[in-house]
Amino acid sequence: MNYADIKQYDIANGPGVRVSLFVSGCTHHCKNCFNKEAWDFSYGKPFTTETQEELLSYLDKPYVRGLTLLGGEPFERENQEALLPFLRRVKERLPDKDVWAFSGYDFEKDITGYMYREWGPTKELLSMIDVLVDGEFIEEQKSLNLRFKGSANQRTILVQESLAAGKLVLYDLTVE
Repeated sequence: MNYADIKQYDIANGPGVRVSLFVSGCTHHCKNCFNKEAWDFSYGKPFTTETQEELLSYLDKPYVRGLTLLGGEPFERENQEALLPFLRRVKERLPDKDVWAFSGYDFEKDITGYMYREWGPTKELLSMIDVLVDGEFIEEQKSLNLRFKGSANQRTILVQESLAAGKLVLYDLTVE
């Protein structure tokens, strides 16, 4: 897997100070995507062990609340395969850090639908994600008034609570 960018101090993609990893590769190709160059799976730099150690060192600060995965598309099959071992390391070393992910895939239809059943890494990967913002960016529903998302169709989902309840549980952004 390649990655397009790393933001060591990010306050735009989840609550608190976060470390954000922008993976490369996305098949959604949303109209007016903010990160079009990251559609290409070959874009950016290789996601090496050294890169992972760098991210872990950024995360290992008391003022950093957690990790955010976005892209590109973290839930593309090949990206899941590369992210899973990394998330295992994050959870092992820094279990108190939360993990957010942004995906153009739909939580019920795609991620807990066919991916959960058919793609090896999805189930375990999902078990390590606290919050998921799902849904493709839709230009016609774009709003700058939305917190942590770009278009009104996107949802902010509490992943573990949703999996436990067997139904969608949304994150209450008014509490943060």
